[in-house]
Amino acid sequence: MTTTAPLADVAGSDAALRAFLHGLPGVDQVGAEQRAATLATRSIKTTAKAWALDLAVRMVDLTTLEGADTPGKVRALCAKARRPDPADPGCPPVAAVCVYPSLVATAAAELAGSGIHVASVATAFPSGQAPLEAKLADTTAAVADGADEIDMVINRGAFLTGRYRHVYEEIAAIRQACGSAHLKVILETGELATYDNVRRASWLAMLAGADFIKTSTGKVQPAATMPVTLVMLEAARDFHAASGRRVGVKAAGGIRAAKDAIRYLVMVNETAGEAWLSPDHFRFGASTLLNDLLMQRTRLATGHYSGPDYFTLD
Repeated sequence: MTTTAPLADVAGSDAALRAFLHGLPGVDQVGAEQRAATLATRSIKTTAKAWALDLAVRMVDLTTLEGADTPGKVRALCAKARRPDPADPGCPPVAAVCVYPSLVATAAAELAGSGIHVASVATAFPSGQAPLEAKLADTTAAVADGADEIDMVINRGAFLTGRYRHVYEEIAAIRQACGSAHLKVILETGELATYDNVRRASWLAMLAGADFIKTSTGKVQPAATMPVTLVMLEAARDFHAASGRRVGVKAAGGIRAAKDAIRYLVMVNETAGEAWLSPDHFRFGASTLLNDLLMQRTRLATGHYSGPDYFTLD
């Protein structure tokens, strides 16, 4: 990873990394929550709303991460990713389809030539509790089968006990194993306990080479929240200012309504800036959000709701 001089030596030793992370400004919990609540009251109308709904569709990582997943389910999900609303050819495709490593080859075959990314959770998802060798093998296999994005989970036990260098080295090793594939680092913020830890984990992941920092696996509650995502967006903005490298943010877990997605987009614009208003730098990890976005698009176009039964259940 290339950094500017102020960050070049941060990870040179465990002591230097610890000093840097604990030297980050503390997060004002009340202030962050009030700021997020204020941004959630903003509203946008008509043409701007239609643009925001289409942008949110293009930012979705359409996801299935269940033990009962099958190749047939993944093929159906990929068809929906390509044409989310078969009745409306103007509806954009989603950003990516996210599946377990064993189903990457199926997704890659279905999405070939579409421009839709194939994402795969790896590294002992969702716990992250496995030897590094197993995590690297998981990652390498997913990339070999066609994944061009890897969603890894950090070892929260190591992070919470202050073994920052251990976490850093795992992320850096997996980043290398990804090759040309992008790496999204899942912080599992619901287990990090404080906003200060969210900020430290965000910086740690970015220093180690993350292309995206991601809130959650979706398997732990709370998952994505606006205050947590606000803290992560601030970290990404500040990291870009310090290093010149723009890292994306992915909010995953619990975002189900179009109105909530739009609130997140407002927060992205107000916090990190317009450059992050792109699927290249902001994503929603979701399985049910897409249908509500489609319903709201239909309502804007026709003046009435189509109803959830007009769209496939994923």
